[in-house]
Amino acid sequence: MSQVRVLVGTKKGAFILTSDSKRQQWEVSGPHFGGLEIYHIKGSPVDPNRIYASQAGDWFGQVMHRSDDGGKTWETVSNNFAYEGKTGTHAWYDGTPHPWEFKRVWHLEPSPTDKDTVYAGVEDAAIFKSTDGGQSWKELSGLRNHGTGPQWQPGAGGMCLHTILLDPKDPDRIYVAISAAGAFRTDDGGKSWKPINKGLRSEYIPDPDAEVGHCVHRIALHPTRPDVLFMQKHWDVMRSDDAGDNWYEVSGNLPSDFGFVVDVHAHEPETVYVIPIKSDSEHYPPEGKLRVYRSRSGGEEWEALSNGLPQENCYHNILRDAMAVDTLKPCGVYFGTTGGQVYASADAGDNWMAIVSDLPRVLSVEVQTLP
Repeated sequence: MSQVRVLVGTKKGAFILTSDSKRQQWEVSGPHFGGLEIYHIKGSPVDPNRIYASQAGDWFGQVMHRSDDGGKTWETVSNNFAYEGKTGTHAWYDGTPHPWEFKRVWHLEPSPTDKDTVYAGVEDAAIFKSTDGGQSWKELSGLRNHGTGPQWQPGAGGMCLHTILLDPKDPDRIYVAISAAGAFRTDDGGKSWKPINKGLRSEYIPDPDAEVGHCVHRIALHPTRPDVLFMQKHWDVMRSDDAGDNWYEVSGNLPSDFGFVVDVHAHEPETVYVIPIKSDSEHYPPEGKLRVYRSRSGGEEWEALSNGLPQENCYHNILRDAMAVDTLKPCGVYFGTTGGQVYASADAGDNWMAIVSDLPRVLSVEVQTLP
């Protein structure tokens, strides 16, 4: 019988939640790295025992940890991130030049084919690659040295590269998203990059149709159809059918098109999930009702999923890395809140339950389906 392992990064440590394929009873392990900020924790798709964790903080700086036994024990493998070519600047909030500065790893993306290869998205925005299990890292500097780099500006949470999508059909194709610069794609393994923001419109920047400067919150794809992308940006849910070359809005009948997460059903490429937040200044569910919205048509027509979720006085946020989908049938959907709850649905969103309720602020949620 298959098992499911949910990996939760929080403000004060990491937690590992384990269940059988029914996903009704859960065992909780943790906190791992208690009291330390685990910004992201994610397992290898090819080795169920391999897990990577990103620890960030003012005292210890950026530290990478790795487990080779499913989270029972951990090894500190690296803290040696360094930009290639430290000179150069990007724009600051007022447009003045600001030097590039490494602050933290926001997102880890293990390879779908090699357990020792893993990518890291960092702040200030850059992408790194390790081929030795996280012990050493090399920047794919073609991104940061893109001609538009000096125009990139930080969003409210910093100038972070928060999303990395590896095309399962083309090992040289990688998508990334940066707040607040936009989405980019490489077709040559990271040597060169192109902005893929045509069709995005952002009223808060000087040129609403600019090539870069858009605050993309998250992008997602289905592995069987990697040219079709879904995006939650700072206002607007968007879709691309041509690998990001062109985007169009699919916000449809959502109560708000502002939010942070977007994900795709494991077995239905046209079924998409978002969690609307009231506005860019009020980061909580509209009307205080926590609802996941699902579209079975790839956008535009959305249905509210609320069975088992609090429908009054709920004012938590759901951060951009805090939703995940397992690969069982029916697929499970999971998300965590800034109030410390992790919710799970074992039936693709129809019904929900809190599988843990009193964690620290949840920063990320990932899932492994185990044999």
